[in-house]
Amino acid sequence: MKKDTDLDVVSIARDPGKPYESVNLPVWRASSVLFSNVADMRAEVTATAAGQRRAANYATAGTPTTFALAEAVAQLEAGPHAARAALMPSGLSAIAATLFAFLSPGDHLLMSDSVYGPARLFVQGMLARFGVQTTFYDPCVGAAIEELLQPNTRMIYLESPGSYTFEIQDVPAICAVAKRHGILTAIDNAWASPVLARPFDWGVDISVIPLTKYWSGHADVLMGAAVVREELWPKLHQSVRQQGLCVGGDDAWLIMRGMRTLEVRMRAHESHGITLAQWLQSRPEVARVLHPALPSHPQHALWKRDFRGASGLFSFELRAATAEQVSALCDHRKHFKLGFSWGGFESLIMPGNLAGLRTAAPWSGGPLIRVHAGLDNPAELIADLEDGFAAMAAIAS
Repeated sequence: MKKDTDLDVVSIARDPGKPYESVNLPVWRASSVLFSNVADMRAEVTATAAGQRRAANYATAGTPTTFALAEAVAQLEAGPHAARAALMPSGLSAIAATLFAFLSPGDHLLMSDSVYGPARLFVQGMLARFGVQTTFYDPCVGAAIEELLQPNTRMIYLESPGSYTFEIQDVPAICAVAKRHGILTAIDNAWASPVLARPFDWGVDISVIPLTKYWSGHADVLMGAAVVREELWPKLHQSVRQQGLCVGGDDAWLIMRGMRTLEVRMRAHESHGITLAQWLQSRPEVARVLHPALPSHPQHALWKRDFRGASGLFSFELRAATAEQVSALCDHRKHFKLGFSWGGFESLIMPGNLAGLRTAAPWSGGPLIRVHAGLDNPAELIADLEDGFAAMAAIAS
């Protein structure tokens, strides 16, 4: 028998009340989804299995918060092209889910030699164990990629610019070859997405993006997304659902908050990065600066044709430096912090280590340093690197 002192903590305070409109969408936190009756429940199960928009019989399929973000990502990334987006817990999980969705045992994958390192390790490890063969191609191959096609080639996976070495690929030419042969194309669009490039305009079928980076912009959340042309959605949806990949409402809300200021931040990153790159070109310690927006970049013309701007990430090659000098350059900087990833408000510096990560086009240059120009004052960033070069020189003397 219920006593007067019992607290009904289970059923109280669950009525959302009248609709409430705010500037930002609220965060929906959920696991179970409730239904009015059995018929509605069965209909929702069917709709969720089919990947219908905003259908969810359980919150792993989505909530109003995650649906809103997925729709925004698809709209911003694909522009006028009909596309759908799936959210994943990280950029690498988005890459893996995409490859699992469209490749089967016995298939052949062509992957850029300058691809994101963890993606390379995934195809050499788990994907190879599932019977998919991968060939890495020179990112500068262009339309000559046709010579690398095999009868069982099912996908070409691009990344432009390339990780650490920043080659710009002739993506439209590669996509034209792929379409003639009925081969899918996927691209890692981390560097520019979505303000500075729309790969669907170049002809790609799938764009994979780490929302962790510029979309978030604050280095406080992990998430990835795969955006596919509408006709490819069923396969991607099944891959995501069968692997149980999903994101929470709080993280989705953080990405949406960062998304609102994306374009403004990207223009600042671009300006700060170009200022740094131009200054580095004048330094005697620097052999070359690998920044696509500089006229000295080997594929500058392709960048100018296909991109609407530059992000804050680029590399520079030192003329000569010992491992100790490289550490002196990178360690103990005031503004440049040493850390993986990039795309937040912070400035980062990282020595490049390409050992084992290039086979088709091995790196033959000097020590490579990757920097991300954050939202710090560019004059302070330059002063920080000047101190780093002075630390290098002190070791040499």
